[in-house]
Amino acid sequence: MTLKILIVEDEPAIAELIAINLTHAGFEVERAFQADQAVLMMKDTLPQLLILDWMLPGKSGVQFAKELRSNPKTNALPILMLTAKGEEADKVTGLDSGADDYVTKPFSPKELIARVNAILRRQLPSTEDTPLAVGPLKLDPVAHRLMAVWPNSAPKSIALGPTEFRLLQFLMSNPERVHSRAVLLDRVWGNEVYIEERTVDVHIKRLRAALAPWSCDNLIETVRGSGYRVTKNPVQN
Repeated sequence: MTLKILIVEDEPAIAELIAINLTHAGFEVERAFQADQAVLMMKDTLPQLLILDWMLPGKSGVQFAKELRSNPKTNALPILMLTAKGEEADKVTGLDSGADDYVTKPFSPKELIARVNAILRRQLPSTEDTPLAVGPLKLDPVAHRLMAVWPNSAPKSIALGPTEFRLLQFLMSNPERVHSRAVLLDRVWGNEVYIEERTVDVHIKRLRAALAPWSCDNLIETVRGSGYRVTKNPVQN
């Protein structure tokens, strides 16, 4: 099956450059020039990946990414943010908005394709299918479902993006063990050369935000100078 990628970019020359390279790499490509047009194109069928420009007319890519992440239908849609903003704070803003990765203009077509392939590889089903449980969290890798199960209350379903789900799955499969950012990059992101360690911090923040409404965010602990772990006995502040 040919994978479909939707490019949302208002500069025709850049959109054309991306489309040509993706087509040569074997992808099916569609193009939109603003967010509202992209919404209409995704009404019936979602692409496998969205390449989203930060600076769009009418609605910014950052705002659009946040809306996609808040919609159950598009919550798990992989997003690659494309922008001329290259400062670290801008990258964090892009990732905080819900993007899975970030490419700065001007970019190398080879790097762009590498990042696209890396994101898509991370969407492949995990070979680990054992259900996991830590404290009230119950994770089913096969059904791709996460539940919060507290005594004397109905189980609550928790929606996670694809990267946050894999990150939590890895942490829950090794409870109480501290994992460095480098290890997490290797095991969750596949040790891709283009992924920065700061990316781990952003996704941990997003994971905690998703768990917070169910009082499970404190199960993800930061171990200063070492990394992160999942624990069923969190330190009480």
